[in-house]
Amino acid sequence: MSKILVVEDESAIRRVLVKILSEENEAYQVEEAEDGVKGLEAVKNNDYDLVLCDIKMPKMDGVEVLEAARKIKPEIPFIMISGHGDLDTAVNTMRLGAFDYISKPPDLNRLLTTVRNALDRKELVVENKILKKKVSKNYEMIGESKEITAIKDIIEKVAPTDARVLITGSNGTGKELVAHWIHEKSPRSSSPFIEVNCAAIPSELIESELFGHVKGAFTSAVKDRAGRFEAANKGTLFLDEIGDMSLSAQAKVLRALQENKISRVGSDKDIKVDVRVIAATNKDLAEEIKKNRFREDLYHRLAVILINVPALNERRDDIPLLIDYFANKIANEQGIVPKAFSKGAIKLLKGYDWTGNIRELRNVVERLIILGGQEVTEEDVRLFASK
Repeated sequence: MSKILVVEDESAIRRVLVKILSEENEAYQVEEAEDGVKGLEAVKNNDYDLVLCDIKMPKMDGVEVLEAARKIKPEIPFIMISGHGDLDTAVNTMRLGAFDYISKPPDLNRLLTTVRNALDRKELVVENKILKKKVSKNYEMIGESKEITAIKDIIEKVAPTDARVLITGSNGTGKELVAHWIHEKSPRSSSPFIEVNCAAIPSELIESELFGHVKGAFTSAVKDRAGRFEAANKGTLFLDEIGDMSLSAQAKVLRALQENKISRVGSDKDIKVDVRVIAATNKDLAEEIKKNRFREDLYHRLAVILINVPALNERRDDIPLLIDYFANKIANEQGIVPKAFSKGAIKLLKGYDWTGNIRELRNVVERLIILGGQEVTEEDVRLFASK
């Protein structure tokens, strides 16, 4: 159930808004406050999914409520309610973090659409924050080889900027990890990190996934839906396997990068977005461009900074560190005592041909921990690490 607060000093308008929202969806629990002071107090003492807040009110105006609420509960979206003379102020509130604004008297369709969009984005942001807490510990960059040290140095330089980054490398090398590190070390780290695997989404659905859609845009579009660009607003959008994106979606992504705005599928309304884009691919995009499967202009927009993640075979000196890291991590996940790896076992593993890169190494370490003895030996490696 979505909990909504309406802060409005004009009782007639407040009752209308409460009635409209309550009748629109039984899952909306709507509460009200008659001025800014009471509204802010309600925000402090309750968990709301959305606040509709008038701008001109006695005691405390809507701008003050918005600024104070953003400091204590920044995840709550605010929709500002503006009179005709308040439009400039309403636009300014969006710079302060408001989701959107509606004018008095409220247009029914615009009101309900804006409310649904705000709630959709709130849900995505909350899900992302929960996920971020879970995954941040899983994205440590392990290694002291010159190849990994060079990547860490680039990240330190590029992370504080908004420069776009294209990450290349084979499957399993850790491209996603590099993207996470850039985000975590950036000024956007407190905002969403939204990931889209372009290879896992059918070409006919990728545009809806990225840009959202309006109700009726296609057969299964039963309601308006925000896309990943909107969900990543103020944060980072990671486009993994971008070499698999359709040409039509590429054209829309290019426009978004050029103009910082998108439009949902089935709509001609522009939506401004402030998103840092990081892309990754295991394909040779120069070759894809020659074959007319990837736009050259999009490539140049994305590849401001290029980071190539080396294969594990190119950084074998990091393998002992990675084995130790994975052994402890797996033991912690499974609630068992960590197992040591003998020098002979580590030497054998360093000499393997790791075609699956770090992902394959992790799987082998897990297999050895489960099937090996109290200490993982050379014999265990020969028995259980074979492909």
